[in-house]
Amino acid sequence: MRRLVQPGPVSAERIESFACGGRELTFRLEAGVSLNRALTAPLVAAGMQAGALTFSGGVLAPFVYVVPAQPTDALHVAYFSAPRMPGRGEVMLANATFGWRDGEPFVHCHGTWMEPDGRLHGGHMMPHETFIQEGAEVRGWVTPDVRIAAEPDPETNFPLFRPLSVGGDGGRFVIARVRPNEDICTALETTCRLHGIREAIVRASLGSLVGARFTDGAMVTDHATEVLVRSGCVFSDGDGALRAELDMIAVDMSGAVHEGWLVRGENPVCITFELMLEALG
Repeated sequence: MRRLVQPGPVSAERIESFACGGRELTFRLEAGVSLNRALTAPLVAAGMQAGALTFSGGVLAPFVYVVPAQPTDALHVAYFSAPRMPGRGEVMLANATFGWRDGEPFVHCHGTWMEPDGRLHGGHMMPHETFIQEGAEVRGWVTPDVRIAAEPDPETNFPLFRPLSVGGDGGRFVIARVRPNEDICTALETTCRLHGIREAIVRASLGSLVGARFTDGAMVTDHATEVLVRSGCVFSDGDGALRAELDMIAVDMSGAVHEGWLVRGENPVCITFELMLEALG
């Protein structure tokens, strides 16, 4: 499996996770406000500390985003492109992690959209610089029991979201952060085993991978991709072993969009992966 050598010390704990209570919540994006405010304000009002969100439809304008890029120094293995500003974007699919940065509500958001040139693009949406022109319905899985907070990460030299327990007593949801060079499918299986889960749905998760390998033989050879889960599950196979399957969208360093089911064991995390699981059994 491909690996990237990160600049900092390798953390012994490769997956951080907490079981928590929670619920599904839907709301509509408010037009005329930033993407960050539109996604976080209803959750803060509901007393939530963390969540995984997804939406399709709606129009973003003004709209600012970045795509993965080569690093500009030895402090990172990958970085972000210069900001891209197409004017507007019609959202096809977007996933967001709701958490906190510097004590304020914040979202980490990846998506795909149609730009004025009529082509599909994707990447990492800049939540404070992007505004809602036309709203859309958001579906979220949220919890008051685990707080997600951005903290400095010595291994990657990025500030990254990580889950922190705030005193919940478990529940059917699991929030996790997967560190670099862990295969994302096997990391899902490991997380479920840790929490005694035999079957689960992956909810609105996102992160980055070292390229991408799909079951139809397609691949992305760029060493960093921004990704979001279109659908995913963990189940017990005929021998009783846990198996994870992920239908993923991956955005390469040019901003091109790729999609498909991931090959298990061949898709390591690049910088981080933020997971929300809902246990079914």
